[in-house]
Amino acid sequence: MQALRPLPAPIPILVRLRENIETALEGKPEVVEHALVALLAGGHLLIEDVPGVGKTTLARALAKSVGGEMRRIQFTSDLLPADVIGVSVFDQRRGEFTLRQGPIFANVLLADEINRASPRTQSALLEAMNEGQVSIDGQSLPLPEPFFVIATQNPHDFAGTFPLPESQLDRFMLRIRIGYPAGPTEARLLSRAVLDTVQDVETTLDPAQLVALQRQVKRIEIEQSILDYIIAIGQATRSTPSVSLGLSTRGIVALGMAARARAFLRGRDFVLVEDVLDLAVPTIAHRIRIAAYAEGFTVGRDEAEVTIRELVARIPLPL
Repeated sequence: MQALRPLPAPIPILVRLRENIETALEGKPEVVEHALVALLAGGHLLIEDVPGVGKTTLARALAKSVGGEMRRIQFTSDLLPADVIGVSVFDQRRGEFTLRQGPIFANVLLADEINRASPRTQSALLEAMNEGQVSIDGQSLPLPEPFFVIATQNPHDFAGTFPLPESQLDRFMLRIRIGYPAGPTEARLLSRAVLDTVQDVETTLDPAQLVALQRQVKRIEIEQSILDYIIAIGQATRSTPSVSLGLSTRGIVALGMAARARAFLRGRDFVLVEDVLDLAVPTIAHRIRIAAYAEGFTVGRDEAEVTIRELVARIPLPL
């Protein structure tokens, strides 16, 4: 194993960033860490849980901490793709078409309750999340850098929801859930006159600093044995009878990048097996389909998570 080589300047910034977000979402340090992993790895984050447990609070706190321009879209069944990416409108005074940019042109996009929009509107995010650009009337337009999507969604069995297709889910680096807070945390929230804890969150980074941190994450080392371990996990999902849709190549790359970000967040410049083990479920579970489900049905979240845990447990750890 490599000797610990401490990283210099970024760590104090990351400590402040983590503590800053935890002031808004109390008692959930692992959830905050996973959210920061997605941010630092240059991916996108999907937060799925029942209403009222802090999904939007976490998303808003993360967006506010990062700085830059943040926009929020409340996804509804009547939302159109043009409401997200923008549209060309005819300017009668000038006698020409002009572009009216949509809210997607921001550093941080909060897509609230994304699965309440129709599949057509959901697909408007595909190009943006994958390539950092959008196409309007045949013209490709770059999005600001950094570009980070934080989406929240309710469980699929809730009324008025449209399940995200596999191609959309594959664009999210991590899918996490928050869960109910512990009793003492709920007691503190109950005692407050104001429930909006995001107002106490400060802006910790600016866009240029975030981009610099993301570039440092890409330089984190992964030993060949751990690379082989990550590939073995991906191949196991493709050869298991209980899984009808295995992990994509994008998913394997995402697991490696997420492991780098976790190592960086913890002050290391190399990846350990524990980084991979911690992130296997939130990185992989939403990308697979369980064979027991018929075509057209979504993967049961609990079944997918259990399957990934069982698969990972059977793969020998790297020496």
